[in-house]
Amino acid sequence: MATDTIHELHQRRKRIELGGGEKRIAKQHQDGKLTARERIRLLMDEGSFSELDAFVQHRCSEFGFERIEAPAEGVVTGYGTIEGRPVYVFAQDFTVIGGSLGEMHAKKICKVLDLAVKTGAPVVGINDSGGARIQEGVDALSGYGQIFFRNTRSSGVIPQISAIMGPSAGGAVYSPALMDFIFMVDQTSQMFITGPQVIQAVTGEEVSAEELGGAMTHNRVSGVAHFFAEDDRRCIAEIRRLLGFLPSNNLESAPRLECCDDPQRWEERLNGLMPESPNKAYDMKAIIAAIVDHGDFMEVHAQYAANIIVGFARMNGNSIGIIANQPQHLAGCLDINASDKAGRFIRTCDAFGIPILSIVDVPGFLPGTNQEYGGIIRHGAKMLYAYSEATVPKVTLIVRKAYGGAYLAMCSKDLGADMVYAWPTAEIAVMGPDGAANIIFRNELNAAPDKARARAEKIAEYRGRFATPFIAAARGYVDDVIEPAASRRMIIKALAMLAGKRETLPGKKHGNLPV
Repeated sequence: MATDTIHELHQRRKRIELGGGEKRIAKQHQDGKLTARERIRLLMDEGSFSELDAFVQHRCSEFGFERIEAPAEGVVTGYGTIEGRPVYVFAQDFTVIGGSLGEMHAKKICKVLDLAVKTGAPVVGINDSGGARIQEGVDALSGYGQIFFRNTRSSGVIPQISAIMGPSAGGAVYSPALMDFIFMVDQTSQMFITGPQVIQAVTGEEVSAEELGGAMTHNRVSGVAHFFAEDDRRCIAEIRRLLGFLPSNNLESAPRLECCDDPQRWEERLNGLMPESPNKAYDMKAIIAAIVDHGDFMEVHAQYAANIIVGFARMNGNSIGIIANQPQHLAGCLDINASDKAGRFIRTCDAFGIPILSIVDVPGFLPGTNQEYGGIIRHGAKMLYAYSEATVPKVTLIVRKAYGGAYLAMCSKDLGADMVYAWPTAEIAVMGPDGAANIIFRNELNAAPDKARARAEKIAEYRGRFATPFIAAARGYVDDVIEPAASRRMIIKALAMLAGKRETLPGKKHGNLPV
């Protein structure tokens, strides 16, 4: 009898692990996608995954659904380890009723979300679903609501990572949007509230699913997604990499790696990196690569709002978040999208105790009616709010331009920077020398016989007197003016000094973020 019972157990588990069957698995592979279980095996350390609720079944008896079998209820859930650290996971199985979400499907997801919070471990959600299970009606909608609620309550407590590895439409898109990071896969993943057919019927617009909600659309145009991957395998490898920069929860520190990159390294190439002309562009990523451990930088939102760079790196083995202007795009100006991108990243770092390094070369906020009508005041305020609210160690390095309100917005001393360094090439002023000279010396310039020469002289005079780091240093707004080659060692020393920083905000329910 015991042997028969054990045999039945194995047979049941075998049927469940086969999902929708070999034909549907073959179709999944034909479409360039891995199955839910294959994805989990790649994500987790070998042999570490333990499945939960494999035998859960739906309870729907409408529209003949009682005759439909859904192995594992169309979603594989459980826990395991990544680089030895506990992680929870759910992966929708498109081979089972298109991965559609119903009451019990949602309950399985909610269980791992609850366990992740209770145990203080990250959660990875792999989305590959045709959406709500229509046959289950309001029960399916309730399931989405329960997931959204948990995503929100878990925010800032544990890292939540979403991988879109197939379709995600309608209400299903809001769970990923409520999580910390979204990965998408080229040509096989889409996200949209209303699909191409509905849009054509309502507005007459013709658009393909890939154009409407594909990986590149959401990485480059909408900014909904944070990472772009060529295929499932690359996507999963990048998720594992990202988790290495993050703590397991908001009460722990991010993993520290043994560092064999000399923290005292002198980076001579930085001394000659800055162009002689203040209006000439250069690649800010060259500065980042020169100062972080082994030049290893994991950029977030790489395709979106390229005028600002955000991402993770390590300095002396410790995780840091970097926000830097990119002079190669829009001269490094801050605009609506850049402000949203940076504000969100600052808050993510602060939520998980990751120190922030801001590298500044910003001529100002981008001018224009599109920016003003689009609410640059409101969006720019998000950066001001995020930096001011952040209590993690904040180090700022000003390498060239730092003008006006944008200087403040890039974590100036007044917004709570703990340490501010400047290169000798830094220009810290209310506005650029050209504009300032036109205003300050207007009468003299109008009276000058050679206006061009007089203007050039006045610009040089203003630059020499005000557009230098030494005036700000004299007032205490800059802690030190350093040789560019010393940047790595000085930043590492500052971060070490700030490692024990403790700062609390006034007691309140929450602030009023200018969303």
